[in-house]
Amino acid sequence: MANKFLKSLPSNAHKYSHGTVCVVAGSRAYSGAAVLCVGGARRGGAGYINYLTLDRLPAFMVVRAYPDVVLRKKVANIAVDAWVIGSGAPQLPKNFQIPASDYAVLDSVAMSRVNDINAQWKVITPHLGEARTLGFTIDSDLASRKIGALEIAKKLNTFVVLKGEETVIASPDGELIVEDSGGPELATAGTGDILAGLLGSMLASWKPDSKSLVLEVLHKAVRMHAAGGKLAAKKYAPVTATDVLEQLAKVDR
Repeated sequence: MANKFLKSLPSNAHKYSHGTVCVVAGSRAYSGAAVLCVGGARRGGAGYINYLTLDRLPAFMVVRAYPDVVLRKKVANIAVDAWVIGSGAPQLPKNFQIPASDYAVLDSVAMSRVNDINAQWKVITPHLGEARTLGFTIDSDLASRKIGALEIAKKLNTFVVLKGEETVIASPDGELIVEDSGGPELATAGTGDILAGLLGSMLASWKPDSKSLVLEVLHKAVRMHAAGGKLAAKKYAPVTATDVLEQLAKVDR
């Protein structure tokens, strides 16, 4: 059955035609984040998932969990549509740069490097604490979060997915979407890593070519993530990140 959030595949589709993505995530201290982030990317519609790491432990965990994922050790010669960078505090290669034509989803520690990334379409995924780390103090009420998300997007020239009870999605030119379908079941460690991977994979698959379309795809990803959480909450209590990841395969089916 079809998934309304994912791009439909034509009959002549092949693994490269519907999006390629590279995930740079995880570290020895946070190896699980790599597994969750790559897991999210595998459910976002991209047909070819690369995983780049300088650390053997998360690499082992990712390949053991997902034998379909391609392990990379060098940035050179990685040609993809989208990058997902930062979940689980990875050690980035020296002089790390990506092509300007690509999409880039920056999570966790990578958000502080948003001005160093030369991608045409950049997305950051802060919660309120990470927004403060970036220099933006935002209150928890929705009005403040809307103003804050727009301020971050404009000042950093990036799309913003401000996570919380109502996720606020903002574009650099002032467009705004509030999505309130997510529930408290997503308030558990690791769900943000899944979302980052899902965002990157869906950008790679849909390949939006305008700010409005990028915003639309980000919204689809946030809604699909929330739907996975709702399905998990019907089956498990309490819900964990791996429960949400498992249910993404069953969204809208």
